[in-house]
Formats: sequence, structure tokens, C-alpha cells
Amino acid sequence: MDYLLTEEQSELQALARKVAQEKVKPVAAKYDKEGTFPWDLVKIFADMDFYRFYIEEEYGGLGGGVMELSLITEEISRACGGIALSVSATALGTFPIIISGSKEQKEKYLPDLAAGKMLAGFALTEPNAGSDAAAIQTRAVRKGDYYIMNGTKHFITNGGVAKLYTVIVSTDPSRGSRGATAFIVEEGFEGFSYGKHEDKMGIRASPTCELLFQDCKVPAGNRIGNEGEGFMVAMKTLDRSRPGVAAQAVGIAQGALDLAVEYARERVQFGQSIISFQAIQFMLADMATQIEAARSLVYSAARTIDAGARNIAQPSAMCKLFASDVAMKVTTDAVQIFGGYGYMRDYPIEKFMRDAKITQIYEGTNQIQRSVIARTIIREKAGKAK
Repeated sequence: MDYLLTEEQSELQALARKVAQEKVKPVAAKYDKEGTFPWDLVKIFADMDFYRFYIEEEYGGLGGGVMELSLITEEISRACGGIALSVSATALGTFPIIISGSKEQKEKYLPDLAAGKMLAGFALTEPNAGSDAAAIQTRAVRKGDYYIMNGTKHFITNGGVAKLYTVIVSTDPSRGSRGATAFIVEEGFEGFSYGKHEDKMGIRASPTCELLFQDCKVPAGNRIGNEGEGFMVAMKTLDRSRPGVAAQAVGIAQGALDLAVEYARERVQFGQSIISFQAIQFMLADMATQIEAARSLVYSAARTIDAGARNIAQPSAMCKLFASDVAMKVTTDAVQIFGGYGYMRDYPIEKFMRDAKITQIYEGTNQIQRSVIARTIIREKAGKAK
């Protein structure tokens, strides 16, 4: 389908697709098996300016937005959903600075992030605070020119490879979510270290680990916004970043469909290619239609956000919900088309199914997305009733 991309966006899409197919796809299985981080590919992505597209020109970026990030993420995910996170998870960690950071913070951090000289991570989740983000227990107490931070962040993407983390902690537990505050924490800060590195089912080329804060000294100048604005910063960040997860899901689904079509052409049963069987054709038709519908929703949400719309929570949640469910359905059907071979690691399709699952979980489970969508509908109805 023609999504009426600008000339620049079409060129970016083509470049990302070329890099993904020529550089990422040949090594995707290797990084998945080893569970190691692809630093060599990060350098290539930086050379291609993939980290600049969603950052303002004033700070070394190229002045694009969520749409450009989605195009890059989708194409890399078509080859490997885990490797794509080196770009999209860095965007997630950068968005709080873009959205709510001071001019001084932007000048200090955004140029190096745009150049790919360092990666970023976003730290909200804790062992006892996942979907219930307001239940965070990590604390920060002001002591003169510093805040002293104590606690643990859990399941942090890019953990251990990022040099900068935007961290949401509580500065006033008595106020619940209104007592949360956002900070920029750099690797090397006194009292900051890494904990357990997770051994995951999928996206194994993307590291996930704990962040440990033991009397960690964070300069007061690294606070993002005012005290008590952290939860708002986090929600605004997720509203902007969820289309990136949705784009990852679309890319994973498209990559799985590509493999299923290729296999169905080659696999012969009953004397003919299985792609000639109506049962297989109908599966492929449904898969392609579902992917196109998800892509349409992702691009629409991304454009809505980039246009500066005020109420973006609903389209952001909708595209993440729908695209990730499609990714799980399409990859499952792709494995089915491969049959027994699809269950074996000798074939690449099982990786796509493993990678797809996380898109239904992180940056808000799909149950949470449904709650976000429902609340928006209820508020709209209540407003019209008045």
C-alpha cells in the first residue's frame, strides 16, 4: 500500500531496509544464540544517522519524529527484533529529555545521543512495580546539591550497555504517583551499579538487566522537571514511544511472513508446492491483511503524535495493542506453515515467534493498553454528556 511517505521518509525506509537485509539479517541468528550485544551494528546505525532522526536539529538531530523512528525500527525488526532495540530503546531513554528536559540538559546529552556515541535506557519498572507504575519504591532524597538515590530497577532494556538512564523514582512516597520525579543517571555515578542480567526467551540480542542504586549521588541539575512531575514525564514518554514497539511488532510480523512465503514456495507435498494449497493461501492472505492493517494504524498514530496532537494516549495505545497481537498471531501461523521444521532452531522462523511475545508485554501490557483506551472512551462520553 502507498502510505504517502515524503521523499525523505521513503529514502530513509529504503536505507533502513538495505542495512537490515545486508548487515542485520546475516548475523541475527548468531547474536540470538549467543545473547550478545551487536556493537558492530550500533556503529553502522550511527554512521547511517539512525539515532539522529527523532532529535531536534538544534541538538545535532535531523528534526524528524516518531514516524521516522517507526520506519527505522520496522525495517530492522524485519531482520531482527532484538537488534532493533539498540535504536528504539535508546529513543525511549532519550524521549524524557526531549519532552521535559531543560535546555542545559538537552545541550549536554542530546548531541552525543544523536551521534550514537552513547546509548540510553528508560528505568521505570521495579520488582514490585510493573503495570502498577505508581507503586515504585526506589527513593531519592535531596541533600544539598545532590539527591541520594536508593532502590532497584528491574527488566531495563539496554541495561549495561547504555551510558545514560532516565530513571523514575519517588521523592515523596506520601503522595503516591504525584510524588514521583524523573532523573538522568549516568554510568559511573557513585553508588550506581548493575545487577542481574536476564536470560530471556526472545530479543536475546538486546540486554536486559537490573539497575542498583545504593546511596547513589545524582546532581540536582540532573532532575528532569520539578519534583512530583516524574509520573507525568513517564506517561508522556510512553505515549510517544509505544508506536516504536508497534513498529517493532509490524517488522517482526512482516519478516515472519516473508519467510513463510519463501518456505511455502519451496516445500513440496503431495507432488506440488504447498503454496498452491488453498489452506496455505488463505493463511498467507490473512497474515498479509493483518500486517497491513497494523502498519496503517502505526503510521497514523505516529503522524498524529508528530503533528502535535494533544490527546495521543489512545492512538498510541491502540497501535501498540493491535500490532503486537498481530505479531503474535502472524508468527504463530508462520511456524504452523513451516510445520515441524518451524519448531526447530535450524530454521529462523521460531526466533520470530519468540521475539514477538515481548511486544505484548513491555511498555505496558496489552491489558493495560485496553485500560488506557477504555478510560479515554469513557472520558470522551462523559464530556459529551455534559
